Amino acid sequence: MLSGWIILDKPVGIGSTQCVSAVKRALREAGEPKTKVGHGGTLDPLASGVLPIALGEATKLAGRMLDATKQYEFTIRFGEETDTLDGEGELVAASTHRPTRAEVEAILPRFTGPIEQVPPAYSALKIAGKPAYARARAGEQLDMKPRAVTIHDLKILPRMGRGTARSAVEGLASQTDDPLHQPVAGPPPRSGEDQITLAATVSKGTYIRSLARDIARALETVGHVTMLRRTRAGPFDLARAISLDKLAEIAKARTLDGAVLPLVAGLDDIPALPVTPEQAALLRHGQHLSGTPASPGLHLAMDGETPVALVEVSAIDVRVVRGFNL
Repeated sequence: MLSGWIILDKPVGIGSTQCVSAVKRALREAGEPKTKVGHGGTLDPLASGVLPIALGEATKLAGRMLDATKQYEFTIRFGEETDTLDGEGELVAASTHRPTRAEVEAILPRFTGPIEQVPPAYSALKIAGKPAYARARAGEQLDMKPRAVTIHDLKILPRMGRGTARSAVEGLASQTDDPLHQPVAGPPPRSGEDQITLAATVSKGTYIRSLARDIARALETVGHVTMLRRTRAGPFDLARAISLDKLAEIAKARTLDGAVLPLVAGLDDIPALPVTPEQAALLRHGQHLSGTPASPGLHLAMDGETPVALVEVSAIDVRVVRGFNL
């Protein structure tokens, strides 16, 4: 049974659960035995990019992936705010004001470091056991509470010329055949940027749509996200990601194992702790080890090339945090 990670470059238009279903189909197509599959953090249907899919014993690490730092590129369209804070929602506010690039640059330090943000009403946050988006769609007026997050880095991306990947994405975002994206009636906008693309490195729990809304409001206008792409989740980046089409192709060729990264790829920030086969057997049975020379903290116990367990090393002993059946 496979245990490890498939890193998808999720396309726009489908959700994370659908991606898990696609991976399950690929496993069946490749003739793999039935395997537990889960995702390491949701990605909005209108977003694309890195979506870690855990297989087998790696599903025990999905919670760590939820807590991981993530990186995004996103485009804010100024002048229009929607109820969903993206291009799918209904227009709720408009402004003819357009900030200059210099004004955007000057405001970014206010949104870097520890900040508080109000999550979107259209989000998967549970309110009394029900997702906020379900309540919002039912017409409920929600009082979303602010939450503390950290923006580790936030910068404007350079403009790119025609024919590049980003200009193509931004071109899609700027098409005017959508009634929502028609120019706002009234005085012509002040000379400035209709839209701008940023890169952000953020902590868990950060909503890029809320960040875009708050940046636009701080610039005395309104805005919403028209492009959102996750470029990194924890240790995984786009260089390791494959498309769903490529996944289906290699599954038909029954070479799926070549697309699966090892379980330890999700733990590259955890130091290894070599153990003997005898010590590995004890850890697999949940027993403690003593007298192990290692610095205190979280370690990955390894029996040769085989991951045994995530362990917590203290001055007294070594205790199992999460064991692997490998």
